[in-house]
Amino acid sequence: MTRATRCVAIKASSVLLLAGFASGAVFVGSGAAATGDVPRRPAAPCTSSQVVADSAQPTGSAQVRITVTNKSSKPCVLNGFPTVALAGQGSPDKNKPLQVIRVGKAGPVQLAAGGRASAQLTFTPVLGEADGYCASGADPFVAPSMVVGVAGGRHQLAPSDGGEFALCGTTVRATAFRG
Repeated sequence: MTRATRCVAIKASSVLLLAGFASGAVFVGSGAAATGDVPRRPAAPCTSSQVVADSAQPTGSAQVRITVTNKSSKPCVLNGFPTVALAGQGSPDKNKPLQVIRVGKAGPVQLAAGGRASAQLTFTPVLGEADGYCASGADPFVAPSMVVGVAGGRHQLAPSDGGEFALCGTTVRATAFRG
């Protein structure tokens, strides 16, 4: 190899090496730092002072959709399933806690300020008309309101249709909160 050929080879190698560094810098320099975007911290878990349960809407003869709203000015993350009790004589202190059978998987729900999330509750239905009866032979339990546990707080809700909650047994099936 002549001296001129070696010089051309070294220059070509240098150009390729510099091109490689430049293209590598494009990859290394891409992302939040290059665009000026600041990575966001995940929102904190919702607290009882941030969320309010504000709706118990019947969606079937033995189903109710409960809705919670983030009433704070900051976003938060709601996760999990509600707890449920029927409030005897309309008082949270005279409630009948129900065993919640979890349906599906829970995942984090990002609630912006004013954002809403819902969970579906399904009770064992009361059969018949008027006073009704339970297929098990037990007496039905009827209450004018329920107490729903959300984000560490308890919220008393009445059915949005003005009726009462009636069920047989001591269990309720609940979906996780969804946005």
